[in-house]
Amino acid sequence: MIDSHKVNLHRVAFLLERMCPLSYGLGAKFNETHFEHFKEAIDYITITKGAYAILDPHNYMRYNDPSSQPFSGSVIGNTSDPTAATTAQFAAFWGELASRFKTNEKVLFGLMNEPHSMPSRLVFSNLQAAITAIRATGANNMILTPGNAWSGGHYWTKGGDEANSKWIHKLVDPIKNLAVDIHEYLDEDFSGGHTACTQDPVANLAGVTGWLREHGLKGFVTEFGGSNTTECKLMLEGMLGYMEENEEYIGWTAWAAGPFWGVNSPCCTDQRQLGSLEPGSRAADGGPGLYDSVWVPVIAKRVPGRLQWDGPANVTGGVVRERV
Repeated sequence: MIDSHKVNLHRVAFLLERMCPLSYGLGAKFNETHFEHFKEAIDYITITKGAYAILDPHNYMRYNDPSSQPFSGSVIGNTSDPTAATTAQFAAFWGELASRFKTNEKVLFGLMNEPHSMPSRLVFSNLQAAITAIRATGANNMILTPGNAWSGGHYWTKGGDEANSKWIHKLVDPIKNLAVDIHEYLDEDFSGGHTACTQDPVANLAGVTGWLREHGLKGFVTEFGGSNTTECKLMLEGMLGYMEENEEYIGWTAWAAGPFWGVNSPCCTDQRQLGSLEPGSRAADGGPGLYDSVWVPVIAKRVPGRLQWDGPANVTGGVVRERV
């Protein structure tokens, strides 16, 4: 992707339970073998290839049982669950991870993938504790904060007192290098599980876009996707154009690519095996995969020709240029 399509940002997911095995518990003690494998991937993206990387603990604000994600595991910070990791442990984890990557200005810290089904006050407390711990290390890296309710842009201003729009702008980053991490799928329930695209992202992002503008914040859409239907392609084109036209959005990453997917599809196919966005990926029947039917004709065409390739990731932006 970096060489063939000049993509300058990659989101790299990992499980907390692999980085911090249950025998250690969530915190500052890591499985060093797993960490080194992870760091090797991040270094390849950021140092060898000169792009940027988002660290993504893909845990839904849960820890201790990833067997049936996204619903298994104890909610981090839930004091009524004696098996749950604490907010302090979550902060200790992020303090340690930040200390290991703070000298790499091309690393962005994505605090958590898709918190859900928990009080927004607790989401806020966990996020603020992590931000405070990161900055205490001296790290100036950009931080991406999710919201509750799967970080869904369509729901950002909904839910009454539980709405993300009531909470997330209250987070305090002393160096103000904090952006908002938004997800948006186009199917009937916004899950990314279905083939048919029925939810117009341009209309559904209007609320969160207005909220970003109101509070002077910037956003990344770090998960979105659609299948290879005509409706999906039109909606994806509209969504990418919308982000390009609204200065509140400073980046995006589509879901998903990577050789481990094989013929399996990360989203948007009703479990049909149509491959992924990985270059060369094919469907199980040997036909074109989502790379050929979605990435190349739709998403790749919206990758700007001039992007930031040098300097620290910052919400205020940087110098853009063509990749040579």
